[in-house]
Amino acid sequence: MIGFGAHADAPLTPAGVPYLSPDDARRVRFVGLDVDGVLTDGGIYLGDVGGTRFETKRYDIQDGLGIKMLQKAGIIVAIITGRVSDSVALRAAELGVDDLVQDEHARKLPALRRLIAARGIELSQVAFVGDDLPDLGVMRVVGLPVVVANGTDEVFRASRLRLSRSGGQGAVREFAELLLKARGEWDGLVESYLASREQEHPA
Repeated sequence: MIGFGAHADAPLTPAGVPYLSPDDARRVRFVGLDVDGVLTDGGIYLGDVGGTRFETKRYDIQDGLGIKMLQKAGIIVAIITGRVSDSVALRAAELGVDDLVQDEHARKLPALRRLIAARGIELSQVAFVGDDLPDLGVMRVVGLPVVVANGTDEVFRASRLRLSRSGGQGAVREFAELLLKARGEWDGLVESYLASREQEHPA
């Protein structure tokens, strides 16, 4: 694994923040997310209780709010993973993501093509956040391939946006903020979020 600091050719602002142009940001209509190594740190906890196997993962709460902000902006968010897990299904349902694909054979590109075709979205309008070889086929064809700081060399080379945070450590939140700020929508979404929390609810 190679961290963000090893890739000095990544586009940065003068303050050292990953840079995304407004034009590229406004083109995005669909965001696809890997799970292991992106929404999580890649760790998997396996157990067995009375012969029943179970698997758990750790998720970052800030990533969840970032996903909700993307959806508030009208962007479709899908989780596309090559590992089948009840934990992922539970997290996806909790967040209310628009699509969830769990394919044990990691056929991510055919799954992505089906999802965007159903919505009339072009590959050039897709951003995908990945970290490892199962993501590479998708990264090579989407308009905005994004890699987390813990990504592999091959995925770094295929990316156009390189995040400073690692998977499971707020990388998806970082991407959401970069995208929405570049579109000029972040501040308005924050104010809308705060206003929704200040409303009184009837007893």
